[in-house]
Formats: sequence, C-alpha cells, structure tokens
Amino acid sequence: MTEEEEWLQLREENRLLREQTGLQRTLIEHQQEHINVLEKHNHLQQQQIALLSEQVQALQERLGKDSHNSHLPPSSDRFVRQPRSLRKKSGKKSGGQSGHEGHTLHLSETPDEIIRHPVERCAHCQHDLQEVASLRQERRQVIDLPPRRLIIAEHQAEQKCCPHCQQITCASFPSHVQAPVQYGPRLCAIAVSLIQQHLLPYERASEIIADLMGPRLSVGTLVELVARCAHHLEPVEEWIKDQLRQAQVLHQDETGLYVQGKRQWMHVSATERLTHYQVHAKRGKEALQAIGIMPDFSGTSVHDGWKSYLHYDCVHALCNVHHLRELTFIEEAYKQPWASEMKTLLLEIKAAVEQTREAGHTHLHPDEWQDWNTRYTDLLLLGERANPVVEEPVPKKKGRRKQHPARNLLDRLNTFRDAVLRFAVDFVVPFDNSQAERDIRMVKVQQKISGSFRSQAGAEAFCRIRGYLSSLRKQGLHLLTALETTLLGHPLFPAF
Repeated sequence: MTEEEEWLQLREENRLLREQTGLQRTLIEHQQEHINVLEKHNHLQQQQIALLSEQVQALQERLGKDSHNSHLPPSSDRFVRQPRSLRKKSGKKSGGQSGHEGHTLHLSETPDEIIRHPVERCAHCQHDLQEVASLRQERRQVIDLPPRRLIIAEHQAEQKCCPHCQQITCASFPSHVQAPVQYGPRLCAIAVSLIQQHLLPYERASEIIADLMGPRLSVGTLVELVARCAHHLEPVEEWIKDQLRQAQVLHQDETGLYVQGKRQWMHVSATERLTHYQVHAKRGKEALQAIGIMPDFSGTSVHDGWKSYLHYDCVHALCNVHHLRELTFIEEAYKQPWASEMKTLLLEIKAAVEQTREAGHTHLHPDEWQDWNTRYTDLLLLGERANPVVEEPVPKKKGRRKQHPARNLLDRLNTFRDAVLRFAVDFVVPFDNSQAERDIRMVKVQQKISGSFRSQAGAEAFCRIRGYLSSLRKQGLHLLTALETTLLGHPLFPAF
C-alpha cells in the first residue's frame, strides 16, 4: 500500500470515528434529555404524592372528629360509636337522689267536682245496703282539662244624655279593647309562646290553637302578634343589655343561621340570670360593636377563643371543654401522650378548685397553685418537643402559615395561658362556656325545624322575644303571665 493510500485510509477512519463520536454525543444528549424529563416527572409525582398525602391526612382528621373530640354537635356524628363522655362516674345510683324535690301528684282538698259511687248491695249476700250509712270513703282524683270552651267577654260602653246641657257622654273602653271583635291577651300569649318559646312554625301553631281552643288564628294574625310583642319589649332589651355590661362574668358565643336564604350570625351574651340574642350579617368585631355590649364591658368574658372577642380590653377566660375535646382528638389521632396528660391536668385543677370552694376558700393555696403551674409548663414543653415548629424557607402565600393541629393547640394554650387557667385564679369564673352554649342550642333547633327566617324583622323579633323568655325562665318567672302583660303594653322587667 502506498503512502497516499495509507493517508486516504487514515482519513476515512478519522471520518468514520468523527461520525461515530457525533452519534454517541447525540445519543448522550437524547439520554440526558430523557433523564431531565424523568426527573421533572419524578418531581411532579413527588409533589402530587405530597398533596395527596395532605388530603388523605385532612380526610382522616375530618373522619376522626365527632362530638366527643371537637366542636361538632352530636347530630353531626357520621358513624355509630360507643359514647365516650369526658365526665367521670359520680358513684351515685341512677334515678332521683336523696333530697331531690319530686313532682308526685297529691290529692287536692278543694276538688272542682265530686262524683260519688254508692254501695247498693252486699257483695257477699246481696242484702240491700242503700239505706245503710257509709263507714268511710276512699278518695281518688283525676286531673284533666275542661271541655274546650272559649270565654267571650262583651264590653258595653254606656252613652248618657245630660239633662242639664243636653250633651251625650260616652263611657271609655279599656285601652286593650280596640276593635269590635278581637282576641284576648291570654290567647295571644299562648300563640306567641308556641312560636317563640316552643319553636313551632306559624301554620302548626295555628292548627294546635284551633284543635285545643277553637279559633283558628291566621298566619297574618300570628305575625302581627309577634311584631307587637317585640315592639313592647324594646325597652326591656335595652335594660338587659345595660345589665349585661355591668356583669362580673359574661358568657358569649355565636352560631350561623339563615335569614331570607342568606347566612347570618346569631350572637348570644348571657349570665346565669339574663340572656340577650342579636342577629347580624357579620360574625366578628363589626357585629360586636353594633350589639353594643362589649365596648363598655369591663368584667370577665368567657368564650371559645374567637379572635374578635380578644380585641376588647377586658379580662378573658377560654372555654376548657373545647380544649378537652381538641386534646382528645390529638390523643386519638396522633397518639401524643402530652395531650392525654394535659387533659388529665385540667380536670384535676377543676376538681381541686371545686374542693377548695366547697371548703369555703376563695383561692387555691399558693404552693398548690405553683405546682399546677409547673406541671402545665412541663406539659407544654413536652408537646413542643413532639411538635417542633417547621420553618419554611420561602412562604408559599400570604397570611398565616398552615400548621399541625397539635401545634395550633399548643400555641393557644401557651399564648393565652392566663385565659385558659382563669377559672383556677378567680373562682367566680367557670371552667367552661356551657352557659352560652346552652342558651344558643335552641337557636339551632329552630333552624332545623323552620329553616331560614323569611324576613330580617322576623329574625330580630325572635331574638328579642327569645332573650326575654330565656331571662324569665332562668329566674323562675311565669312566661305566659309575662307575655300577657307584654301584649297589653306593660312588659315585666326581669331582675338582675
């Protein structure tokens, strides 16, 4: 092979080598692109897995919540479960306790009717006993309603001609007799009570009145009676609000309801003797300002920690039943021991306060209080170690960073420590906010029965009348009598 042929052969080999190298480089580039695509796909899968994991966790948390470990009512429990109450067994037998005032029927000494059942013949020998004097009578009484009968009272106003001046003078009718034919205050009071106190829809209230008493009051008449009652109670409502501003301890809560198909909020402010309801389109501070109780209140406000209450410069106390439920959820869902121990601690402090109060003392011994405080702090530290704060390098969005439920609860127990333990410092402050929750419970019942209020005026009338009746019932006053006088324009002011 000549030198020129060798050079040509080497040149061809170099060309082939360059082509092969180019093909390998192209193959490597394609492989690198494929690797990049796989990495992106893997990254997207990781994000999707993380998102699905969060959704699964959220669903598990929702399924794990019911009335015993969250704020959800018993009616929302989705699955049958064995009730697990936070209450401990008292050791008492079931039924009425010793000293409990019973409601046994007693014989009346003044019966309205006496029906005698004579003995006419001897049950043994059939001798005639009609003329034989009775040795004694065995008494039995039947308590029943009289036959349905309305009492119609006719008012007649005289007209007389004066023989001196020849002018005619007419007698005046009572102020509550204003029409040729009208319903009396007692019947009207029963109608208002059925609607506002017993939560019957207007149509059903009309049917019951017709069945039991005879007349069938139209829905329009019932609406007018409710509006009249609410109008006469305006000064009573303002008086109740003024008394609540001066209360030492005030219970507060809110719940959603519907007016004309739109969601609004029912706010309750209550003590052991007084209740005030107010419906408002807002849930927060704007509503509290419009109600006008909190701006001038300086006592202790007991609530569930809703941030709008915390804007006011008064003493605050948080409902610990809410904390017990949340601690139960943390204990059951995440198996964190500190939650169980914190729940036990709060209940032990509650028992210690009750025992100390029964002994006639107004506060815990300083050494005992220091021990409770130390245990509380230790459990918070234990919980923080189990739920460390996770710092995000770059916030994903504005607003509050999402945290673990246990972390949120720990932050509240730590930040509002004084409000959580207020009941142990001031014995006048209760352990929970059950007073407000009891007062607002029937509002939810009303919504289940009748649904949305048809008008804003109807919702406001319900609040005013219902708050009035709740205050009267707390003080043991007769509701129908109070409604009678109210419909006559003379409402009864409950005592403070």
